[in-house]
Amino acid sequence: MSNPGSGDLATLQSAPREVARWQKAQQQLTSGRYSHALAAYGELVRNHAAIAQLWFEMGIAAGGDLDFALAHQAFQTSLSLAPDDSSLLLLIGQQYQRLRQLEHARECFERAVAAEPDSIHARLSLAAWFERERRVDDAWECVAECLARKPGDASALYFRAFLLHRRGQKAEAAAALRSLILAGIPDPNIKSSSAHLLGVVLDELGEYAEALRWLRDAKGQLYQTNSTLLLQRTYDQTDRQRRALLAALKPADIQRWRKESPAEGNPCQLVFLGGHPRSGTTLVEQVLGAHPGIMAFDEPEAFNMEVVNEVAPTQSTRGLTLDGLNSLSAATRTNLRQRYFRSLLREAPGENGSRVLVDKNPSPTASLHLWLRVFPEVKAIIPLRDPRDVVISCYFQNLSLTSANVNFLSLEGTARHFADLMDVWLRMKELGGFDWLETRYEDVVTNLAGEGRRITEFIGLPWDPQQEKFYETARRKFVFAPTYHDVTKPVHHRAIGRWQNYAEALQPVMGRLERYCKAFGYG
Repeated sequence: MSNPGSGDLATLQSAPREVARWQKAQQQLTSGRYSHALAAYGELVRNHAAIAQLWFEMGIAAGGDLDFALAHQAFQTSLSLAPDDSSLLLLIGQQYQRLRQLEHARECFERAVAAEPDSIHARLSLAAWFERERRVDDAWECVAECLARKPGDASALYFRAFLLHRRGQKAEAAAALRSLILAGIPDPNIKSSSAHLLGVVLDELGEYAEALRWLRDAKGQLYQTNSTLLLQRTYDQTDRQRRALLAALKPADIQRWRKESPAEGNPCQLVFLGGHPRSGTTLVEQVLGAHPGIMAFDEPEAFNMEVVNEVAPTQSTRGLTLDGLNSLSAATRTNLRQRYFRSLLREAPGENGSRVLVDKNPSPTASLHLWLRVFPEVKAIIPLRDPRDVVISCYFQNLSLTSANVNFLSLEGTARHFADLMDVWLRMKELGGFDWLETRYEDVVTNLAGEGRRITEFIGLPWDPQQEKFYETARRKFVFAPTYHDVTKPVHHRAIGRWQNYAEALQPVMGRLERYCKAFGYG
């Protein structure tokens, strides 16, 4: 591969001041100080315009600073300097995907394969993209080409088994995964993913006891390959701080926040669609998003990036307090609102005049108090589902570990996570002073039109008949949620009462879940 700018890179690396400036810019970038990083990169690229890596990092900083046009310009400049660097193409493709600029992302993945045809990583990255776009045949061709070039590659064999599963060939997928695991997998991530997927496939085949054994094996491996103790400590600290804040919060605080709402109005009615993961949040979002007057956003980063990270930065050991919430000035809240909407609407630069914006993302339910401080007029929709089904469904997820989902490595941890998040909701509902609606997953799947109408009317719009065929609209979208494959199908009842297949395994956590079963009407 060519290496444009290598001479300029050598010049920079031989200048200690320039190296120090670059290192400082990188530190600012990784700590989320995007405006400072952007200024530093601006100076660096003026002095060293031929270094592709500088432009790439500048693009990340620009995106973080919500200058999406500059981010695109920086990424394109980086690509023009290193057009045959497949690794860089993949990295920029991932950044475009994060910015929800999907056409540019796909182009980068395709160019990476063209630049380095023998790269298994590039081809599988493109295959993964095709699968997310429901182009399973194209993904299959990518994997077949990988195996033609390197027949024993474990990552390609795993993805082939994954595609067999996607095609509904469950027995074949199980056989392929057993063979792969038996042969030995050196990569720990592929090893744990293979065991996890085998558990998922066996569950669908009705082999529940063996499915659970494979899931436990997969999660046990993750315990050994990730910094789970650090993630757990972070989670515990955040939970303690949040509980202290919510205990201090009073109804009068929320009432005062509503009176202190900034004078300028929202672009549209804002709806927060939260709840616990795997409670039907994506299903409700897709039903609402099929309405012509609603623009629904699928797990956007806007609230966490532009509000949570600004108000309660992760490096704070004290965490967000009620005094901190109350002391947010009108100017600060206005700036947070403006940044939030600018970040949210980046996904819809040609905004279509929708009357309602729906921000669907389960994790910010833990920050509902912050939602109400910055957006006191927001309407909150909280999908509910049988807690036992939620715990089993979350346990079956194979996610990149964070401090939020590290609990999903065990049934006990998953039950705790459910309790912690739903305690937030029960406390906020008790405090009142805002507009909210609960909806049950079981009611949505058994009476889609009736429950869908109730939810739609809550946010101020009439039911539209095309919402009943939401899955047809979903097939035309790139869905970011982990359940992207499920919401392109009509509703079904198969997931109701799924927990009964694992009743014995759930027995140790039933005491913790009992309170929530009663609170939400799941006797």
